[in-house]
Amino acid sequence: MRASVIQIAVNEGESVESRRRRVASMVRDQAGADLVVLPELWTTGAFAYEEFGQEAEPLEGPTYEAMAKAASDAGVWLHAGSVPERDPDGPLYNTSLVFSPSGDLAAAYRKIHRFGFDKGEAVLMGAGAELVTVRLPATTLGLGTCYDLRFPELFRALVDAGAETLVVPAGWPERRRSHWTLLARARAVENQSFVVACGTAGTHAGVPQAGHSIVVDPWGEVLAEAGADEEVLTVEFDPGKVATTREQFPALKDRVLGLQPPHRP
Repeated sequence: MRASVIQIAVNEGESVESRRRRVASMVRDQAGADLVVLPELWTTGAFAYEEFGQEAEPLEGPTYEAMAKAASDAGVWLHAGSVPERDPDGPLYNTSLVFSPSGDLAAAYRKIHRFGFDKGEAVLMGAGAELVTVRLPATTLGLGTCYDLRFPELFRALVDAGAETLVVPAGWPERRRSHWTLLARARAVENQSFVVACGTAGTHAGVPQAGHSIVVDPWGEVLAEAGADEEVLTVEFDPGKVATTREQFPALKDRVLGLQPPHRP
């Protein structure tokens, strides 16, 4: 399986429409890949809070349309990162979109864990509530977004739902880059899954981004890692390694906690 991870630079001075056209072209250039992954909130920047409301779109908005066409043109499965979604009946959401090679929407995931504590995304956006997996011909994706990476129970639940490859688009700050790579490897090892984590380059509203998109195998080995600048990271891996790893080292079978309701005397 061949994955292309597009680490986009989100810098001031480029309009959303211009960036949308540029990214669509980058996706089309990945024809021949099985899976293409974009980062979180690449239309606005993950820290450009004031732009969330200004640039929010309905689910089937301009980014949806552009990415659906790009996926179809390239003939790839496309995880189109996430966009600020405006629900006509509710708040904004940080919503990821996954398209099939025919350009059809295969899944939408609203980010469950919102970053910011008492400001930013945490107060501007609603929280998702549903786990999302997507079945591809060679593997099943489990979806998380950025801050979700810090919550191992989410990814364990995705594995219980059948996920074999965990995909995490992000807008991760450079000052906590060591956490980014550490957590990506941890989620891979503890779930015996591949992790495909796509970050952004550039600076979001004055916040330098970590870059360093990373692909990790079920043993925690780093198969590929980007640098700090805009880059397309391409890696080939065997999805069958998930089943082999789980068979050779059946740690998931030894789970005790979380499998049944606690005993009450």
